[in-house]
Amino acid sequence: MNLVETLLMALRERGAGELFGIPGDFALPFFKIAEESAILPLHTLSHEPAVGFAADAAARFRGTLGVGVVTYGAGAFNMVNAVSGAWAEKSPVVVISGAPGTRESASGLLLHHQGRSLDTQYRVYREITCAQARLDDAVAAPAEIASVLGAALDQSRPVYIEVPRDMVCEPCAPVPPHLPLAGDPDAVAACADEVMARLRAATRPVLMVDVEVRRFRLEEKVAELARRLAIPVVTTFMGRGLLTERAAPLVGTYLGVAGDPAVTGLVEGSDGLLLLGVILCDTNFGVSAGKLDLRRTIQALDRQVSLGFHSYRDIPLADLVEALLARASPLGSAGAAAPPAYPRGLVADDQPIAPADIARAVNDSFERHGAMPIAADMGDCLFTAMDIADSGLVAPGYYAGMGFGVPAGIGAQLATGRRSLVLVGDGAFQMTGWELGNCRRLGIDPIVLLMNNRSWEMLRCFQPESRFNDLDDWRFADMAASLGGVGRRVETRAELASALEEARSDRGRFHLIEAMIPRGVLSDTLARFVAGVKRLQRPQGATA
Repeated sequence: MNLVETLLMALRERGAGELFGIPGDFALPFFKIAEESAILPLHTLSHEPAVGFAADAAARFRGTLGVGVVTYGAGAFNMVNAVSGAWAEKSPVVVISGAPGTRESASGLLLHHQGRSLDTQYRVYREITCAQARLDDAVAAPAEIASVLGAALDQSRPVYIEVPRDMVCEPCAPVPPHLPLAGDPDAVAACADEVMARLRAATRPVLMVDVEVRRFRLEEKVAELARRLAIPVVTTFMGRGLLTERAAPLVGTYLGVAGDPAVTGLVEGSDGLLLLGVILCDTNFGVSAGKLDLRRTIQALDRQVSLGFHSYRDIPLADLVEALLARASPLGSAGAAAPPAYPRGLVADDQPIAPADIARAVNDSFERHGAMPIAADMGDCLFTAMDIADSGLVAPGYYAGMGFGVPAGIGAQLATGRRSLVLVGDGAFQMTGWELGNCRRLGIDPIVLLMNNRSWEMLRCFQPESRFNDLDDWRFADMAASLGGVGRRVETRAELASALEEARSDRGRFHLIEAMIPRGVLSDTLARFVAGVKRLQRPQGATA
């Protein structure tokens, strides 16, 4: 095998299902071999941020590696934002970049696409990936590939591989198999003993789960742990959808100031809060004004378990869960909880559309036709998704970058083989919505619910006086046909219900439903979130 075939085989053996990419001259030799070898399907998109978002979504839904392939400089730098989001949200995206050949790099000439230096790109990616390699030695390449891909799997973080274009055909030995990085058994046992002692001493223990549980494929075992402990379970904002298909005592999603007061009280009143794989960020904790003292919690994240003022290092989450399962016994009386109630029963009349109506319409559709994997962008579309029945959700809930939704929906359908539902606002759609033009060529047919209020409405919530939050009306639905899909602009609840029903019954082409929403009309969840943030930002002693 040559070097590229060796790399592609290693990716496939470690669970990667496809390549997303955009070719460029430094990457053309890589793309040629990738296409002709057919070791992994190759899906090209239109702009590099979309490549990163699609690879990210594929990694999240499949629970293994997502792969984005780009060219040097102009391509790889375009994808930095998407990879930065994958780093923040612990998604194992493998970035493969073509690069100048080893001989032309030594020519002394400035090369096109070059930044400050030939190494600038490598140094930039070192900041947003957990491991890097430049494959300029075919003999050393198998070990380097094994190390980098192993880091992606063990840490669930992005990694970076640079392939000089004159190296792609070099003969290369196979990559050794991945051996998961295990923790020290004695340390794991001591840690599990202390965690269980803390939980048994608590009067109100609660389990909170987040992204690492899915990233490391631990949902079934964590659900079993919750059943054995018989304590209530909550997901985070980022962990929405976890454990929903398992018989676990799941009571809802913790959203702090924006959430259900009962769930908020349960979490913030706990004296034994166990956080499994929870990203400790402002959105996950709903910018809560509650007295949630993280020093009194038990936190398992990034191969570290923290209890109060001390930590156990190098404790893989999978090892900890196994050890807790071996020690678990009932601590409470929580049984399998009834599924959370979601709004249903859209009134199909001539009233204007509100975000709550979109949630009802989708829930009604799921009930009639079955659930769909959801990709949501940032903005009120994501807060609206909190009122939609759990069916698998990917979204930039922590990093909060716009433009994720449409490419993520494309990546989700290609990764899962299931038709995806995209929730996106008009501002985010302007950034990456045009990737829908690739759907016909890729053979996919997502349904896109575009919430159009002609505004960056979430920003307007915090700065209503600024005119720069105004957006023009681009009439997106009118453009769908030219991109190979079906577009429909809807202004009433009856039109929304009709358009969604039509979309569910029509396969083979994407449907773009442009739902016109009056400015200032928010989902209840976003309204609570905004009010909570403003309350926290108010100067001390100030009154409303």
